Amino acid sequence: MSDREISAEQAAAITAFVDIQAPPPDDLPTAHFIFGTNQLMPVTVLVTERHKRGLAPLIIVTGGVNRHTGIIEGREFHRVLTENGVPDEDIRVEDASANTWQNVENAAPFIHEALAAGLKITAVSKWFHRRTVHALKIQTPGLGGFYALGWEPEYHGQPVTRTNWLTIPDGKRRVIREWEEINRRLAAHDIVPSDLVDGTWQ
Repeated sequence: MSDREISAEQAAAITAFVDIQAPPPDDLPTAHFIFGTNQLMPVTVLVTERHKRGLAPLIIVTGGVNRHTGIIEGREFHRVLTENGVPDEDIRVEDASANTWQNVENAAPFIHEALAAGLKITAVSKWFHRRTVHALKIQTPGLGGFYALGWEPEYHGQPVTRTNWLTIPDGKRRVIREWEEINRRLAAHDIVPSDLVDGTWQ
């Protein structure tokens, strides 16, 4: 799609479709499931702050070797979180996955640990990373409703937000790719629908 092919109405519809945001209630502690990324700071600041408020008693970090930077994402998350005061015993680390789907598959024991402890799950990923919602639903039978917090990534120093993504080439490419891939996979029945119902992904 070129810029002229996307109207304001279409952009709004795409934004609404890919946006994962479904925050848990302000007083509800949940297990925070961090999807792998090489952009550590936006995520760790968000989750550390929530942990200090008692809202993220269990944090599941995921991600193997990042193909761009070579860092092991899960281990880097763990390092930054502990350096910012999150106790090691409150963190579970998955460090071998290569994609979104493996983030969930490899970390399944930690998800079940959280559920057994009576904690609902809050997914934490880029705000437009709709695949995270479907990955959790498909690969975690019995998960039930879950929440999601979306953060704004930066590309070449430019934050990609819900209002400016169409004007930032890297943002536009990623948001459109997410929208097209999810719709293609839904049409092919490769993934099952997941919808927001009463504030949770179902």
